[in-house]
Amino acid sequence: MDASFTPEQDEIRRTLRELLHSRCGPRELRAAVDTPAGHDPALWTALAEQLGLPGLALPESYGGVGCSATELALACEEVGRSLAPTPLLATTVLTAPLILALGTDTQRTALLPRLASGTLTATLAVPGPALATALALTGDNTGDWAGGGRAGGVQARRAQDGWRLYGQADQVLDGHSADLLLVAAHAGGFARSRTLLFLVPGDATGVVRVRQTALDATRPQGRIQLRDVEAELLGEEGADVLAALAAAGAVTAAALACEAVGAADRALDRTVEYVKQREQFGRSIGSFQAVKHRLADVYVQVQAARSAAYYAAWSATPSRGAGNCATSPNEPAAARQHTVAPPEAHLALAQTLDALRTASAESIQFHGGIGFTWEHEAHLYFKRAAGDELLFGPVHRLRAHAADTARLFETSEAQEVAV
Repeated sequence: MDASFTPEQDEIRRTLRELLHSRCGPRELRAAVDTPAGHDPALWTALAEQLGLPGLALPESYGGVGCSATELALACEEVGRSLAPTPLLATTVLTAPLILALGTDTQRTALLPRLASGTLTATLAVPGPALATALALTGDNTGDWAGGGRAGGVQARRAQDGWRLYGQADQVLDGHSADLLLVAAHAGGFARSRTLLFLVPGDATGVVRVRQTALDATRPQGRIQLRDVEAELLGEEGADVLAALAAAGAVTAAALACEAVGAADRALDRTVEYVKQREQFGRSIGSFQAVKHRLADVYVQVQAARSAAYYAAWSATPSRGAGNCATSPNEPAAARQHTVAPPEAHLALAQTLDALRTASAESIQFHGGIGFTWEHEAHLYFKRAAGDELLFGPVHRLRAHAADTARLFETSEAQEVAV
């Protein structure tokens, strides 16, 4: 593994950091989360037009930049530093790879160029708090998380004019505002139980959407009700949907890990700046040995998490570290998207979420009484850590699944039988 960044990767990071610094400060952040959409459409347009961020990891043949998951993860690190509320996670990290992997040629041609240009936003609609299960982050994604043939979740039935969906999905990222819904639904009843993905326009007849109150306001969520809605099957009915979701989960884990590292690094930087200014007993509190030791521990934890996140991003690229815009577009789309989710992605996500929680908690502590108030942004980083763990964790289950995937605790006899 070559740990150094290419000039293209450095340029992506630098340009994106400068743009977010000028367009997404604390005041702009608060204004964006208070809008009905929960993000600033003008910022999303700037990210698309100036940097091509929505299409960063999509092939050039579909209007994308043609980079790999590595570049996308590095971009997520910069977005995480500012906690910028954008459709990036829902549209670019979760939905676009699934359309690229499973969609028909017609569906790819119709949707991916619009996703890459930023004119179309999308989200993956999974019933209830089952997103981590669907992406195989905390265990096997087989089972009844999409509905299980019983009341609840989203059900799909075949009709004369195609497919019809009915049910409800809660806590859907950008579910209240996304232009396109990629809905995971249960089909086939008990006898032919299976999970399929369907394309539904956000304004389709029978779709009712409402924004939900979320712990982390920078990750807006919505409730989606589907009342006998006409839907289009994504790809072919015999496609391996669960494998595609697991492969998308590996890329998502790497992107989230880098995003958490960016947030943790920013929280630590702000804390260090503050302890140099705040005075007690006639001297800055940053000069006290106890404060130095605590912040040194946080620094070590953040740097270790950064190494894990970068390795996960490198591992999420099937070329195993080629990770540059010049080579990734030449790989077949199916080969890039249907890789087995590596355990290092789950471990990296667990470690970075731990680091973010520690860094943000220490930031609140050292900022004193103002740290947890709405007037200060320190609490936003702590809510990001807690919110991500609720959506994509918890941490102990991420680690347990990684250990199971790597067969860490199997006996030698069990390993021989498995082989």
